Amino acid sequence: MVKARDVLRREAGAQRTPPVAIRLEKNLPVASGVGGGSSDAAAALNGLARLWKLDIDDTSLARIGLSLGADLPMCLKSKPLVARGIGDEVSPLSAFPALGLVLVNPGVAVSTPDVFKALSRRDNEALPPLPRRLDFHAVRNWLETTRNDLEGAAQAIQPAVGEALKALKRADAAFARMSGSGATCFGLFETGNVAKRAAIEIRARHPDWFVAATRSMEVTDGEA
Repeated sequence: MVKARDVLRREAGAQRTPPVAIRLEKNLPVASGVGGGSSDAAAALNGLARLWKLDIDDTSLARIGLSLGADLPMCLKSKPLVARGIGDEVSPLSAFPALGLVLVNPGVAVSTPDVFKALSRRDNEALPPLPRRLDFHAVRNWLETTRNDLEGAAQAIQPAVGEALKALKRADAAFARMSGSGATCFGLFETGNVAKRAAIEIRARHPDWFVAATRSMEVTDGEA
């Protein structure tokens, strides 16, 4: 967040960006592969641009964010989208369902640079197109046709990633995969209540893990 403040201040000039106090409450594991740090930086950029009343459009803010990290542009959007390239090409979705999710981190951190170094290949195929109608079953079936190219490398570095995936499948997740570069994994459930029950079950078996039930952000036609 401090880096975000500083880069925005350099862009806008010190006279237009007076001192601010920033307080961060962190509720996610560090280095967990869910974009927590990038989301914090994006929130700082968006919030400070409003606080300082800067005349800056979304494209310029995304350019500034990209200098801090490849996933900043998507975090600045803060809504369901498809990201391509290195994360800088974002396409917000016009509709997306609220899906039950459980996030599981087995209490380990995985270094993103180490994961990328461990990749066996980097010339993987692009994402297949999304189905026209998006509901729970369509999203799950589409996810089955995709992959996380970093998952194998992360598991080789930290086998606990595989244990997290097994825990989600044991709790009857309809789909489970590692998030980002790990070590957090997510499970897909048909409803929020089913996700909550699964989280309770996993937490009982692994009380030292980070386990959280949540939902994806719903987008209805025309909101994007």
